[in-house]
Amino acid sequence: MRRFLVSLVVIFFNLIPASALAQDMDAAEIVKFIRPSGLVAAFAAIVVAMLALRFINGMTDRFSDRFSDRRLLAQQLNTILRFIIYIITITVVVSSVVRLQREAILALSGVIAVTVGFALKDLASSVLAGITILFDRPFQVGDRVTVAGQYGEITAIGLRSVRMLTLDDSVVTIPNNRFLTEVVVSGNAGALDMQIVMDFYVAIDSDIGAAKRVIFEAVRTSRFVYLAKPVVVLVKDVIQTSYLATRLRAKAYVLDVHYEKAFESDVTERVKQAFLDQSIRPPSVMALLSSALPGAAGTTEDKTESG
Repeated sequence: MRRFLVSLVVIFFNLIPASALAQDMDAAEIVKFIRPSGLVAAFAAIVVAMLALRFINGMTDRFSDRFSDRRLLAQQLNTILRFIIYIITITVVVSSVVRLQREAILALSGVIAVTVGFALKDLASSVLAGITILFDRPFQVGDRVTVAGQYGEITAIGLRSVRMLTLDDSVVTIPNNRFLTEVVVSGNAGALDMQIVMDFYVAIDSDIGAAKRVIFEAVRTSRFVYLAKPVVVLVKDVIQTSYLATRLRAKAYVLDVHYEKAFESDVTERVKQAFLDQSIRPPSVMALLSSALPGAAGTTEDKTESG
């Protein structure tokens, strides 16, 4: 909030004189539009807004920690309240500092049009895109989203940009207007749970029934699984780089998106251990060679028998 208001004020007061000259207006005429008595009220509005934002963020964090199943709802309400505070604060500051008489509005209309049209073009488009995101809701705060080659959790939707926390704990800031043209993939679409896909590969001559039971039990007994939704294990023969293998794809839901990687790690560790215990072999290059040259193997056996 503070960075946004400071940048807005700096841009406004730096660009108005240049635009005013283009409109044959001098600095004295610009000063007439400023109301010095309103600076105190504007400053007070900014301070109150900053305190309100800090209070809302603190309440959201405490509520999310205490009621984890309502975390996404709290974050969504936080986003809406932040937008409301931004709009009210900007309205109060402008109405307090700038004289809004009819003559002033007409005189400044050209300056505002030029300023927004050129200098603040990207900022204005990002603000409008942020409002569009808020109401169209292609994603929400707390969603796991893939956009512009980045994947992570949306932590904040602001007037200018969206902040994303990646799985390696990096904060990515994406301008709002990028979401109007980029393809956005949301993994959980406002829900706490999310489907996780895990692939396991075994040799094509392995006991597929045993391997499937191992994976199914490992998923079903994980402490991170959400059992209110189905657990599925699909089987398919594939060529993986340089070998033929049987792929077993597990599809299950994690109970909270925060446990996405913990869920994958827990299931993978127990599946590998069970495969070792039951002698379920991984695929190998020899499997591809033997399946690709069945005639050669038969010819060798025939020669041995004839010899």
